This record gives sequence, C-alpha cells and structure tokens, in this order.
Amino acid sequence: MSSFVSTHLLWGVSGLFFYALLGVALEFLLAYKVPAFVDVENSERRLLFRLAHAHGTLLSLLQLGFAFILTQKKSPTIGRRLRVASGTLSAGTLLIPAGFFLGGLDARSGDPGLLVALVPAGAFLLLVGLGLTFWDLWTGRAADEHQDAL
Repeated sequence: MSSFVSTHLLWGVSGLFFYALLGVALEFLLAYKVPAFVDVENSERRLLFRLAHAHGTLLSLLQLGFAFILTQKKSPTIGRRLRVASGTLSAGTLLIPAGFFLGGLDARSGDPGLLVALVPAGAFLLLVGLGLTFWDLWTGRAADEHQDAL
C-alpha cells in the first residue's frame, strides 16, 4: 500500500473518530443544557460547532474516497497532480472544520470569531484538490480509451 493511500486512510478514519467524538460532546452540551452552548445569545457558537462537526465528518469520508481512488490507479506511483491534490485535500479537510470550530469559540453578539476566515481558504484548497483529481481521472480515462483503440 502506498504511503499516500495509508495517509488518506489515516486522515479519514481518525477524522471520523474525532468528529464523532465532537458530535457526542455537542449532544452532551445540549442534553445538559450548558448555558455557553444553548443560551440564545450563543446560537452562533452552537451553529458553528455543528458546522465543524458536519463538515469534518463529511470531509473525513472524502479522505477515504480519495484513498480508494488512489488504489484504483494502474501505476504503482502517483503523478504530480495527485500528489498536489493529496496535500490540498488534506489541508482543506483540516482548515474547514477548524475554521468553523475556532470561529465558534470566539463568537460574540451573533458574529463568528476571526478564525472563521480559515473556512474560505480551506474551501479553495478543497476545490483545487477536487479539480486536480478530476483532471487526473479524466485524462487517465482518455489515455485508457486511446490505448484500447490501438
């Protein structure tokens, strides 16, 4: 198994564990009506924490999907495009939920904290990684069809 595959499997599984744990913690705060979480003036914090949980969980699944894509490559090595995609997908997976969570820690008067600015940066990196992955798969598909025609 390539190091890229094992890295993305680790990102995916550890992310699912961490964000499931975060979800349990949020349920605990809700069940015990912790004022810092449930009071009306903290609705922005509650929303941002929930967004961190949801995005983190889904992006962890994306990491597992990317690991699967890497296992389907015919070549034992991956090209430059997928190496860059690997890094940008991992950075996006880290920055998006972190931005929501850290923005929620400092939420005041209905406004998120400044660190919510990590979210658009992470979204940009995520889109770059997805675009590079699509491009690699599309050009690989075209090359396979050309090879089959010969």
